[in-house]
Amino acid sequence: MRFVIMDLEWNNTYSRKKKGFFNEIIEIGAVMLDENFNETDTYSQVIKSQVGKKLRSSVKRLTNITNEDVRSGELFTKTFSDFRKWLGKETNTFFTWGDTDIRVLTDNFKYLNGIDTIPFMNNYCDLQKCYQRISGTGQQTGLHIAAEQLGIDTESYNFHRALDDSLLTAEILRKIYNKAVFDGFTSECSDEFYKKLFFKAKVITNIDNPIVDKSMFNYNCEKCGRKCTVVQDWKYYNQFFRAVYYCRNCKTYYKVGVRFKKLYDRVDIRKIATPFDPEEEKKKKEFKENGGAEN
Repeated sequence: MRFVIMDLEWNNTYSRKKKGFFNEIIEIGAVMLDENFNETDTYSQVIKSQVGKKLRSSVKRLTNITNEDVRSGELFTKTFSDFRKWLGKETNTFFTWGDTDIRVLTDNFKYLNGIDTIPFMNNYCDLQKCYQRISGTGQQTGLHIAAEQLGIDTESYNFHRALDDSLLTAEILRKIYNKAVFDGFTSECSDEFYKKLFFKAKVITNIDNPIVDKSMFNYNCEKCGRKCTVVQDWKYYNQFFRAVYYCRNCKTYYKVGVRFKKLYDRVDIRKIATPFDPEEEKKKKEFKENGGAEN
């Protein structure tokens, strides 16, 4: 088994073919590790631009890649043919920081080579998700911030260059590797993998949708634990179904919100509740309507 940490840089450019914007890859960097996470080889290549004529100024500023660099780079097909030879025939597991690079690479293969999958990737693991689970942050963390949180010296790395970001990602991998966690986030790159990768999550806006679990609309008081009464019916806005509840025992009002998001293989449910004082809110509203002046 070979472990491959990959990073891509791309330029967002307008495509006449797509009649819209397209993320064209302009650089690839990769690090190969053995089963003990020792570095065995690296790969780096600037890729010739075939869609965009010029790099965005933000891309040039972030990467220090120039228009001259991409004009003299290797073509996409030649680059990834060479990259495939570099990988060899041994089964591999790819790591990237977040799955955006994999989405962009798949899009580029489809646009430039007419295929819907990445032909050389056997297994895939999103290292950013592993870090979220292991660190307990519960939110997405940028590569360089994660490295600093782990005490990794980032001064020797050139930010937003594909090879350097791959090397830094490899350092994070060595720091946080936990087999049980990583196995849970590693997928075989089957047709099912690509279907899931490109599935667009959707927030449910119709309260009568059959996937909406109506039991989630019950609410028990956070103070006494008794069932609260709805005093303002459910309405949908800003991704949540929202209602006002009242606890007769504690004489407390709550604003309750429930969000249902349809993912590829499950429904993600998020429930929030905030106690509030209706009289105080009424005073604040009147104060605001009066332009901030006292009556």
